[in-house]
Amino acid sequence: MPMLRNLFDDRRLDRLYQQLVNEEDARVCRDISDSACRVVPGNFLLQIATQFFTKLGDAIANPKTVLAWLLASLAAPAVFTAFLVPIRESGSLIPQLVIASYVRRMPVRKWVFVLGAVLQALAVFSMAVVAATLTGAAAGFALIGALVVFSLSRGLCSVASKDVLGKTVPKTRRGRVSGWSETLAGLVTIGIGTFLLFDRDGADTAVGTWVLLLTIAGGLWLVGASTYAAIREEPGATEGGGNALSEALKRLALLREDAPFRRFVIARSLLLCSALSAPFFILLAHDNTEGALLVLGLFVIADGVASLISAPFWGRFADRSSRRVMVIAGAAAALVGLGLVAIVNFGGDVAGAAWLYPLFFFLLAIAHAGVRMGRKTYVVDLAGGNKRTDYVAVSNTVIGVVLLITGSVGALANVISVSGVIVVLACMGLAGAWLSSRLPEVT
Repeated sequence: MPMLRNLFDDRRLDRLYQQLVNEEDARVCRDISDSACRVVPGNFLLQIATQFFTKLGDAIANPKTVLAWLLASLAAPAVFTAFLVPIRESGSLIPQLVIASYVRRMPVRKWVFVLGAVLQALAVFSMAVVAATLTGAAAGFALIGALVVFSLSRGLCSVASKDVLGKTVPKTRRGRVSGWSETLAGLVTIGIGTFLLFDRDGADTAVGTWVLLLTIAGGLWLVGASTYAAIREEPGATEGGGNALSEALKRLALLREDAPFRRFVIARSLLLCSALSAPFFILLAHDNTEGALLVLGLFVIADGVASLISAPFWGRFADRSSRRVMVIAGAAAALVGLGLVAIVNFGGDVAGAAWLYPLFFFLLAIAHAGVRMGRKTYVVDLAGGNKRTDYVAVSNTVIGVVLLITGSVGALANVISVSGVIVVLACMGLAGAWLSSRLPEVT
């Protein structure tokens, strides 16, 4: 810890910070205090480091890929795999209104993130134990239980991180924190995906491979907790204490009283298409190929490359106009889905080409990265002071409920085909992009 704190006194950090933000005046502080402005370079770089470690941990323990493969390797019933993504996402979002009520009482909120990161590390370590000791339904129940803890702990980090970011990094710099961290994590993820791609036995038989990966992922969360603890955060406002549940319900009034915020939440709900479409791209590949494309490493590489090449661009773009990022990325996700459906249904033999599905998965990952970057930066910039915590908590809680509802759109695949589901999601995305274009600018 002392070594991390000494980073604040190193003039080299100022030069590195200026290079990363690519501007001569690297301390333009419009909405944070002068004392907070003086330590922006150190806080900026520590948050990049923290997000790098945690995003890399997320990539290694990804429920869409690694955990799904792990359950298959442990012969767990398929029903457990179906619950991975909904629990992972909604479990971290729905409780955030209550979590935010407690967070508001704390003048220094970085410790909430540290607690959440440590709990996530313990949950991932538990998954490694499950992989080494259990099989079948027992493994499924145990892994889902660990994922519930992981997801709820993630909610602590989500509420705290956006508030700390708003208190320690000025506007026009916040998007680049996520941009640079996702770039670095994407680079390392490519290496992991390459290892899995050529480890022919690892995906199906060598459970030790997954134990090792999950242990590394848990360790990354612990390192992220350490770097975040070194951030210099000034005490903030603590108004709004009281009964957590009653305070949480009162904050839902923001959806009625704050029109720009309400439109943002609706737009974000519609832009969920970029996340919900990915599994159906993979199902479409199942229907039209012999299954060779579902090698785990190939999709990990696609995600890694997408983050590597797109995150810096989206980060800089979001600092100029996060609203426009939501518009462009949301429309792009929708058009990628429509394009894939058109080729599969009208492209003849091309539908069976081995390169088609990873290519479109890659394009969707780029668009999804933009949607995430745009909406994260927008909600932080839309609010100021203590209101930021309310905005994040209310929007995330609502999105958690919406995610459970819209996630059931998968049931439509039994009625209108996988291609039809992708078209429905694409229409959602286009509507979300249109509504995003009507949001006010916040830069």
